[in-house]
Amino acid sequence: MDASDASTPNQLYDLVIVGGSAGGLSTAISSLRSGLRRVRIIESSSRVALPDLIGPNQLDVGFGETVESVECIGDDIVVNTNRLSYRTRAVLVADRRADVSWTPPIAMPDSSRVHLDEVAAGTDQDVLVVGLSDHAVELTAQYVDAGNRVVLAAAGMDPTLLSPAAASALQGLERGRQATLLYRSTPQVITFVGEFPMVEFGDRRTPDLQFDHVVFASVRHVSEPGEVGVTSAALASGKVWFLGDPGEGRPVTTAPGWQVGPAMAEACFPDVKVDTPPSPLERRARHVGAIEELREEHYNATITHFEATHSDLWVLRVKPDQGDTSYLPGQYASLGLGYWEERIDDAPDSEADKRWDKLIRRSYSISSRMFDDYGYLTDENGLDELEFYIVLVPPTPDNTPALTPRLALKHEGDRIYLGPKVAGRYTLKSVINPRAEIVFFSTGTGEAPHNGMVVELLRKGHTGPIVSAVTVRQSADLGYLDKHRELESRYANYHYVPMPTREPGVPKRYLQDLIRDDDFSQKLGVELSAETSHVFLCGNPAMIGLPEGEQGELVFPEVTGVAELLVEQGFTLDRRNSPGNIHYEEYW
Repeated sequence: MDASDASTPNQLYDLVIVGGSAGGLSTAISSLRSGLRRVRIIESSSRVALPDLIGPNQLDVGFGETVESVECIGDDIVVNTNRLSYRTRAVLVADRRADVSWTPPIAMPDSSRVHLDEVAAGTDQDVLVVGLSDHAVELTAQYVDAGNRVVLAAAGMDPTLLSPAAASALQGLERGRQATLLYRSTPQVITFVGEFPMVEFGDRRTPDLQFDHVVFASVRHVSEPGEVGVTSAALASGKVWFLGDPGEGRPVTTAPGWQVGPAMAEACFPDVKVDTPPSPLERRARHVGAIEELREEHYNATITHFEATHSDLWVLRVKPDQGDTSYLPGQYASLGLGYWEERIDDAPDSEADKRWDKLIRRSYSISSRMFDDYGYLTDENGLDELEFYIVLVPPTPDNTPALTPRLALKHEGDRIYLGPKVAGRYTLKSVINPRAEIVFFSTGTGEAPHNGMVVELLRKGHTGPIVSAVTVRQSADLGYLDKHRELESRYANYHYVPMPTREPGVPKRYLQDLIRDDDFSQKLGVELSAETSHVFLCGNPAMIGLPEGEQGELVFPEVTGVAELLVEQGFTLDRRNSPGNIHYEEYW
């Protein structure tokens, strides 16, 4: 319909929506799908929250229109804007205003790079959006559309409380690997490196990250009647509705406001039959069809290689449908499968019933195939897939693992979720001297990040000694043994030290014993020095043995770990804003 039709009040609309927010767009879409024919969105600015929804849903939007009054004339409501008048059967107010009393959860530094609600970020910028609501999703989509790299910190977000338009946009951004979503992290402290904000998340799985801009999405409330000129007669008619919950004190509300809900339909549209969307359990009852729908909705990558070292240990490669796969050796990415997937065990999984249609996400260090198809050292950033080294986590009385028992049933060609961005500060950036002694300690699959780091050092011509030591239960748990032995045969400065602890006929020793017994000097001829050496630790926290406290006297755990033994020899922990030569992976 041409917008000029609206200038004639004799043209009767079914519904006029004030505000092109995600909730307003959701209402328009669901109303049209419910059978309403003439729905108009009035937006005072030049942009609705999620512009990509306009074309596919054939939404009728009046941009640059500001509502001046909402009146009751006869049996109808008339909405007067600065440009046009609309006669309509009902009005939904979806326009939202910032809550001026709201303040961010942490103090906002006085900086031109830390903002409340919006900033003209330009393009090709790193932007952090902080928030849990539709508004946070709208800002994230806006900055992505402008060509920026965006992270949304949304610890505590419940996607079921988002409007369908916002939830769908968020899912699309995640599936398309266009934005990084941190569902368990939120900023704790913002400092600065030069003029740029450095964000500390207070979550050991999320490293400190630096951004060009940080934007806090404020709490918003739907406009009050007086703010959009709703007269008392219009309010009394029962035909003016507000997007929100009934408890907010408005005369007539629709909740959820993104549907023509039963109450609104009964009051204004008795001719419309409202179909309630199926619940997760109802979707589950459809089983096979529902599962395929969910996979299509959530998965964005394909398993291209799935090799079992044995039944409980696998090397797999994942290729995303789109997006970058570059990373620094030592970093990690997230993998995900739905709770709807079958498990290899029969462990009780209460979360599967409560969250059947949701994703399970876990972070895993990126490993390395080490050699390419021609036998050369692999440059992983020249490939379009990522490799992971994963062990099946068995259930215990206190813990029912969610992801690996489902991953165990996957095969080459199956679909999976891959997070949009790799992260982590456990990298080789501190290794500057090509003659330095580099030692890697790991337990089990903790050697995954070290595989790529070893290859990177060798590929770039590191001439100093490189040692990778790993403890496992049995020799069968060494998934990359043959490749490490090949590296040893090619490079005289590389040493691989596997240490099975439960292998018959093999003395039980731990990584700490290599330091106590001076194995590096006595057996490998490698002298470690607190002045020149770097040590990298990944795996069981008991092996690493980090102390408590960031400053002052270090208080180490009762069980002596590698970190304590190295500190006694003069090594220093590599910590935030305090560089050292004991590096450790924190997200285990």
